[in-house]
Amino acid sequence: MSTDFQFDVIVIGGGHAGCEAAAAAARMGAKTALITHKFSTIGEMSCNPAIGGLGKGHLVREIDALDGLMGRVADAAGIQFRMLNASKGPAVQGPRAQADRKLYRAAMQAWLRDYSNLTIIEGAVEDLQIDESGALPRIVGVGLRGGRTYSCGTVVMTTGTFLNGLIHLGEDKTPAGRFGDEPALRLSEKLRHYGLPLGRLKTGTPARLDGRTIDYSVLEVQHGDDPPLPFSMLTSRITTPQTVCHITYTNAATHEAIRSNLHRAPMYSGQISGTGPRYCPSIEDKVVRFADKERHQIFLEPEGLDDFTVYPNGISTSLPRDVQDVFIRSMPGLENVHIIRHGYAIEYDYADPRSLTRTLESRHLAGLFLAGQINGTTGYEEAGAQGLLAGINAALTAGAFGAHGQASAGFIIDRAEGYMGVMVDDLLTHGAPEPYRMFTSRAEYRLILRADNADQRLTGRGLAVGCVRAERAIHWQEKQQQLESARSLAQQNALSPNALREAGITVNMDGVRRNALDLLRYPDVSMAQVVALFPALAEFSPAILQQIEIDGRYAGYLDRQSSDIDAYRREEALELPATLDYAAVGALSTEIRTKLEKVRPATLGAAARIPGMTPAALISLLRYVKRAA
Repeated sequence: MSTDFQFDVIVIGGGHAGCEAAAAAARMGAKTALITHKFSTIGEMSCNPAIGGLGKGHLVREIDALDGLMGRVADAAGIQFRMLNASKGPAVQGPRAQADRKLYRAAMQAWLRDYSNLTIIEGAVEDLQIDESGALPRIVGVGLRGGRTYSCGTVVMTTGTFLNGLIHLGEDKTPAGRFGDEPALRLSEKLRHYGLPLGRLKTGTPARLDGRTIDYSVLEVQHGDDPPLPFSMLTSRITTPQTVCHITYTNAATHEAIRSNLHRAPMYSGQISGTGPRYCPSIEDKVVRFADKERHQIFLEPEGLDDFTVYPNGISTSLPRDVQDVFIRSMPGLENVHIIRHGYAIEYDYADPRSLTRTLESRHLAGLFLAGQINGTTGYEEAGAQGLLAGINAALTAGAFGAHGQASAGFIIDRAEGYMGVMVDDLLTHGAPEPYRMFTSRAEYRLILRADNADQRLTGRGLAVGCVRAERAIHWQEKQQQLESARSLAQQNALSPNALREAGITVNMDGVRRNALDLLRYPDVSMAQVVALFPALAEFSPAILQQIEIDGRYAGYLDRQSSDIDAYRREEALELPATLDYAAVGALSTEIRTKLEKVRPATLGAAARIPGMTPAALISLLRYVKRAA
């Protein structure tokens, strides 16, 4: 059968991972195809209508820093913006936005249309074309239902929950990738045939409610931030109208209705074999695991400005319809609610991410990159970040060249550079025994990896590899110049203790002149006071002054964390050969050797992060590799 067309990169799936992968590969200059079942569902928010949150908001900012789409799309579609943990330090603050589903889809589709070297193809990929002539099988094309075939240099597979997807709603089971969409059945067989280790995971979604039948008069109101803070560094202000959310609570009647029907819940009856997300449990799981809690908070989130559908965040469930009817209507404000669609669980195949390289390429099939839920993660933001990294690396591997006209060995963000790096390293080291979700607590260098400085950390890396377009490059360069000028000014101008005391700031009378950064170390000195003392700083924007304030307030902590990063980099500098024969390394126990052979860590530092790894084993590895060098 003849090939219809040839591409550098083919992306399978139009979800959040697929959109970022296709856009990233296209920005790299690769001739790219995005193949999805329906163009109309590109950018679909399959579960909650929100972007960001704690840890997740960091990922959105990092996607944006590398010129990805999610931040700008969320800014266009956001109808309520909130900075979570606003009262805490900048390292753990997380931007979040409630989104209008239709606006989000429309904005994402519009951005993808903007790429001249991106072709969007409607169809279902059912086969992978493999060249087995080399030492490692290589993917060279895909086959669609109906006979069409497309050849390519690399493939990014972002199938989400579609691989052997199975919806559970009480005792009912329906093959589907998500509600209303058929699953992908043959691809799992192909992946398994070529040795990719597959498992089963589970996620779920709550019912959808008719907001016109909710009694809001008895509910708490949750307002957004005013003014709303955008995700993207390129968004000057939010222009979409804003709205409010509401809060209700479960109660004893809710919990009793759930407990008395646990035998009908697929996750307790044995109907579901896949592991669900521990950090985003179903309501039935909450009632069982937190039996001492009298109530659980439920957020009623509007799905759009002109859509009466409400998403009840916090009651994901797969209980039968009649049970959902009872427990949902037991909550304040929902006594007479009309349920538009009942909640359900979905079980799907995923590939153990320990079988990937640091570029997210399969170690079993050359040229195949995996991103999103197929790697065991959960969440739009985790998927988008993986998609972006996979798209860049797929383009590099396919022969698209970076900004300097030279092919790259791979674009890798490490744990000290971004939350993206933390996530990928976690997945490659620990696998995904349960759906992986990003939290600030996973990042040991989180004081440096803040949401507010993502562009400072990553945009330069993106420019070097060629995935950042001109508009962002110009904006970033201008901001860097402003930051350098502001930092220079903050360091060069200083006042004596006498002058500071006259201004109402108490310091030791030690004769030492103190500049703006020195003063910001004092917890009772505000940025407004510093600007009043050094009026030239007033010419800089609030965003620039925020960076200066953080530099000053956390200088000592940042210095210590920088030292920790230097130590981490020394361990990461020792690379372990991909073909290392662990059987030849002396003093390794059978258990340690098995773990190393399964994970095949790229560096000594990655080996150290494998659960159960001992100092003695690391020393043996170090000595062996140095002798072999």
